[in-house]
Amino acid sequence: MRTFMRILSAEQIKMSRSYIWVLLLVSPAISVVIGALADVTEGTTGGITWQILLGVMAMAHSMLFLPVLSGIFAALICRSEHSDGGWKQLLALPVTRGTVYLAKFAMIMLLLAAVQLLFLGALLGVGLFRGAEGAVPWGKLAASLFGGWFACLPLAALQLAVSQRWTSFGAPLALNVSLTIPNMLVANSADYGPYYPWLQPMLAMSPMSYYGDETFGAFNLPLASLMIVVTGSLVLFLAAGFISFRRKAV
Repeated sequence: MRTFMRILSAEQIKMSRSYIWVLLLVSPAISVVIGALADVTEGTTGGITWQILLGVMAMAHSMLFLPVLSGIFAALICRSEHSDGGWKQLLALPVTRGTVYLAKFAMIMLLLAAVQLLFLGALLGVGLFRGAEGAVPWGKLAASLFGGWFACLPLAALQLAVSQRWTSFGAPLALNVSLTIPNMLVANSADYGPYYPWLQPMLAMSPMSYYGDETFGAFNLPLASLMIVVTGSLVLFLAAGFISFRRKAV
């Protein structure tokens, strides 16, 4: 455990030397603009609600930015090791490969959690600015944010597995972006949408998953069933990447 924490601390120091904080702020900042400018009261008799505001701000955040950020974080966390024999230097230390791999994955988890917390701050700020009706539904917001974060983990595991194998920094990112773009099309499919890793954060964060509103396509899947699929994907991708890393020639 002490070795794991030391490696995690080293990864944190390495990330702090980059401009990672800019990436953490991109999605929450764009969500603020969307939430502040969106006309969400047209055709309604009441004012803006927290549920509507969450749906508006979470759309682009969960459909586009979370999947892309998962890939960017995975690529960044392996970038230095791919240059100048970094993997040989790292694995020459008295550490196990499993500890190194899990520490890198844990760092991605922490970065994604930071993005979600910043998004929460953006949501609360816009809600107060626009005078959202009623008390803040902390339980529903927490469920949505945690669901989006947890649904990113299989994708992060998959991206980490790809990034540690490919020496190119741009190739994993190009693959990730190209597979994120079709999300809106895949969301229309009740058969394939829930199993598409790039769409799962959007399904988990959508208010329709919690409030029982009219749904369509992949949004018809109950939240409990979605979490089972996400958990299975996480175990599969993490195990595959873990085994691949242990067999990696350096």
